[in-house]
Amino acid sequence: MAKNMGKKNVKNNKKNNGKSMGNNNNRESNNKKNSNLDINPDILEGRNPVLEAIKANRTINKLLVQKGNKEGSINHIIALARERGIVIQETDRSNLDKISTTYAHQGVIAYVAAKDYVEVDDILEIAQSKGEEPFIVILDGVEDSHNLGSILRTADAVGVHGVIIPKRRAAGLNAAVSKASAGAIEYVPVARVTNIGQTIEYLKKKNIWIVGTDLSGEKTFYQSDLKGPLALVLGSEGEGMSRLVSQKCDFIVNIPMKGNISSLNVAVAGAVIMYEVLRQRNL
Repeated sequence: MAKNMGKKNVKNNKKNNGKSMGNNNNRESNNKKNSNLDINPDILEGRNPVLEAIKANRTINKLLVQKGNKEGSINHIIALARERGIVIQETDRSNLDKISTTYAHQGVIAYVAAKDYVEVDDILEIAQSKGEEPFIVILDGVEDSHNLGSILRTADAVGVHGVIIPKRRAAGLNAAVSKASAGAIEYVPVARVTNIGQTIEYLKKKNIWIVGTDLSGEKTFYQSDLKGPLALVLGSEGEGMSRLVSQKCDFIVNIPMKGNISSLNVAVAGAVIMYEVLRQRNL
């Protein structure tokens, strides 16, 4: 009896091990499937979710719409988005398929902001409420989310009252920016404007000095007077400041480069000059 029971137990163990191994394999394959369907926190997909987000005034960085004939609710979505001033971009279905994680985009995907934007006047009011002269950073087309996040982190550290970014051809507030900022996105107000040039003119009327950054600057940043109400302009990663924005600056400062590399990463350059502003303000 004992021998027979032993044999039966061995057989049963083999069967159970086989079943458990099979179950583990099933679990692994299910986990892989689930990992492939992770939802991107930066996007909304499908007509109803996107429509309701727009109606609820959720902040949307950009709306992607499939090229071709538009019918039904998609026309309503586009009309409402235009009313709200949302950037709309038409693209091929294949591109939407690549971006989609639900595979049910119905021809429309919305990039949503990780945090709501503010108005330029809100930034000025923050400075006034603190009894401080405005210290603003303007980004003229910074496209890399990690650079934007890093700039926000430094901006929080040095007491910048707010950052201004353009609506088009620039990184918006997304999950990657939030992570790169190490939480600073929650404390530094960001205004998103249609036209950087017009915004600069508006700030000038508020008696704010506009300081550009470029190798062409006549003075180094530490030889320049960076006290008082100030907006520091940082250009894009590849091109720097646009010609129009450069012309609108009151003066331009440079960072001396003694090595073989001719320029710094925009987030690093911004950090160097922002800390000089802080130093001069504390003299």
